[in-house]
Amino acid sequence: MSKTSSPHRMRPVALAVLSAGLLAGASAGAFSLDPSTWLKRTSDAEKQVAQAPTAPATPARAAAAAGMVSYRSIVAQAGPAVVGITVSGMHRTRAGDDDEVPRGSLPPGFENDPYFQFFRGMPGLQGRGRPNPQQPFRGQGSGFIISSDGLILTNAHVVREAKEVTVKLSDRREFAAKVIGSDPVTDVAVLRIDAKGLTTVKLGDAKSLEVGDPVLAIGAPYGFEQTATQGIVSAKGRSLPGDSVVPFIQTDAAVNPGNSGGPLLDAGGSVVGMNAQIFSQTGGYQGLAFAIPIEVAMKVKDQIVKTGKASHGRLGVTVQDLTQGLAESFGLPRPDGALIANVAPNSAAAKAGLKSGDVVTEVDGQPVVRSGELSTMIGLSAPGDTVALKVWRDKAWRTLNVKLGGIDESPREAAKADTPDGDDTRLGLALRPLNRGEQQRSPGAQGLVVEDAQGPAARAGIEAGDLLVAINGKPVQSMEQVREALAGKPKRIALLVQRDGEQIFVPVNLG
Repeated sequence: MSKTSSPHRMRPVALAVLSAGLLAGASAGAFSLDPSTWLKRTSDAEKQVAQAPTAPATPARAAAAAGMVSYRSIVAQAGPAVVGITVSGMHRTRAGDDDEVPRGSLPPGFENDPYFQFFRGMPGLQGRGRPNPQQPFRGQGSGFIISSDGLILTNAHVVREAKEVTVKLSDRREFAAKVIGSDPVTDVAVLRIDAKGLTTVKLGDAKSLEVGDPVLAIGAPYGFEQTATQGIVSAKGRSLPGDSVVPFIQTDAAVNPGNSGGPLLDAGGSVVGMNAQIFSQTGGYQGLAFAIPIEVAMKVKDQIVKTGKASHGRLGVTVQDLTQGLAESFGLPRPDGALIANVAPNSAAAKAGLKSGDVVTEVDGQPVVRSGELSTMIGLSAPGDTVALKVWRDKAWRTLNVKLGGIDESPREAAKADTPDGDDTRLGLALRPLNRGEQQRSPGAQGLVVEDAQGPAARAGIEAGDLLVAINGKPVQSMEQVREALAGKPKRIALLVQRDGEQIFVPVNLG
């Protein structure tokens, strides 16, 4: 689901160290989650408090109300379970960054040869032509231990592209970590280290938070480990620009690059969120920080631990907020709801009969006040779920039952690309299908995108970003077709590769 909005400068808060210097990172089971509790307006919460003034308070709220918040005790309790995370790997440069080929650096006669680009990886030609599209990087973030046997939560963007991940405990012990899985849609990743008897955080109830409640963040901003900062909950259920399905907790606790993945704790010392992003025009803290509610993080964790990945429902629409003028034009008394601006062909929405101009005001009986709330409710559902949408169309109400699809695999959405032959690295390619954006930019394009090239394929000149069109003359559009081509364990294959609009067969020796 896409959402139209004005541009903002949202930044993940991992700390990255590139070969060029120190940079701030730039730029997603059994647990029951009811998104509607996140999406209540403040006025509704105030009404509830007024109607039930004697309702039992949580320990955190009781402590805050009594002015007894002890940040010292919170840090003493939770600090040992907060970890520093360092990563290293190879960063892919953006398409176009290395398009210029220095004149005079090519063999005679090759300067104007459109096919030269396919042979840059051949022996004798390394270092000629375009520079290496990858460069080494080191990065840093935070995380917290959720099980005594070494299960750790952090942000997906902290470990993105990482080849090596190291976790440093508060007692300065260091462990190599395995990334069990990551979900860029919600920006949650799960790590495991080989350790026992670890101190764990206490998990809280983010749904019980209210605006004004005190919170504390612990992490490693700019690499300064075990740093604690305090503030209050500034807002709940924030929908950020883009396709985010997370109803973020907004706080004014100081969060900076390196805080990514660290815990946000309530007045009772329980984790209520995972620090993830900041709003900044400078790259540093400017008073607006955003955390993933712990319920969302734990729901994603359960899926990753069980299956290695997380799945999210997809409606297949572009939505926008209603203004008073738009509401009046559609005959609605209030500007509440998500206005459907576009419906993707063959999507779940199209199959259910949703149309551009429809206004969705409820999902399974839960109200939709702003467009971001629809994104959250759908995105936190599972593919195949059926949801009932209350829709305003032609000045009349109707209910549409929609069976949700799944979010398409893409570089932003996929935890990692598939390899054609499992643990066998004879070919050395990580491949994925074309995503929607790539299909729109190159109508009619067929094949699999090369996410990473190593071994024989890399030596033959195949690079990340190439499009694998065919193997031995047979078109390939799925991993199964690639596996079939390799099933006989051939010693040499011919890959038809497309790069920059040109196609050529490249022989690969599998020896």
